[in-house]
Amino acid sequence: MEVKWLEDFLALAGTLNFSKAADERHVTQSAFSRRIKQLEAWVGATLVDRASYPSRLTEAGAKFVPVAQETLKQLYHARRTLLQEDGEDAKTVRLTALHTLSFTFFPDWLKRVNDTAGPLFSVLRPDSGSMEENLNSLVDGQSDFLLTYAHHEVPMLLDAQLFEFRVLGAENIIPVSAPTKDGTPLHALVENAKKPFAYLDYEKASFFGPLLRDLLSARLPQFERVHEGSMSVGLKAMAMAGWGVAWVPESLMRHELDSGTLVRAADPSFDIAVDIRLYRSKENRRPVVERIWAVLED
Repeated sequence: MEVKWLEDFLALAGTLNFSKAADERHVTQSAFSRRIKQLEAWVGATLVDRASYPSRLTEAGAKFVPVAQETLKQLYHARRTLLQEDGEDAKTVRLTALHTLSFTFFPDWLKRVNDTAGPLFSVLRPDSGSMEENLNSLVDGQSDFLLTYAHHEVPMLLDAQLFEFRVLGAENIIPVSAPTKDGTPLHALVENAKKPFAYLDYEKASFFGPLLRDLLSARLPQFERVHEGSMSVGLKAMAMAGWGVAWVPESLMRHELDSGTLVRAADPSFDIAVDIRLYRSKENRRPVVERIWAVLED
């Protein structure tokens, strides 16, 4: 049994609406429904009457509400007790970061923060490749911070009443291709082209996946997906091997652009500017988190 199943159930008990409860929990409705079914399987009873509209709790579900509330209360209390700020815990900060940012931005940024707010002991959680899972690491309290790209076309699904962010920087995402012998792109983006270009795609669950699909559908309906991956570094390698066009963060390929092993596949109007943001829960008042946040406000 997972703690988030209980949190999901209480959200549903409060709204009696799967869609609204899923939004509150910052997950898709399909993932939310699946987790409620997993909880019911663990409990061994049906907790929600799905045949009624709006949904309502079964008798077992109504009885389980106070049990879930008390269980969570005790678990949260135990976690707070075990995370008392002494020894190494007092300087430990847990972060989830998108894969590219974890090595292009994070090390130097954290060093500057440590010089002012340290000493720090950092624990970096791996990027799951899914924005939903990355967000859940913050929502569920597994991470103190989430370091991510952000763009106005990609909703973060974090309640502004509960979560806040700081903009730490900016990044350009550039379409690139392997070059031909004369240095022109092997694969090029041309509006109104007669044939589609080979496109190296991001997974739908990743940050860049939905953003690029919107751009391409609006400007370049003619493209052929030849590969899909969750990480920019993998798509960069595929582009270097001549497979097609990939949108890659500029900070990840400065050497390749300078050396000419990758070249622009389109004019700069196809670049995408994104923010680099750090998110945290407003309810997380650990002293080390507060020290870091204070540094960012200066």
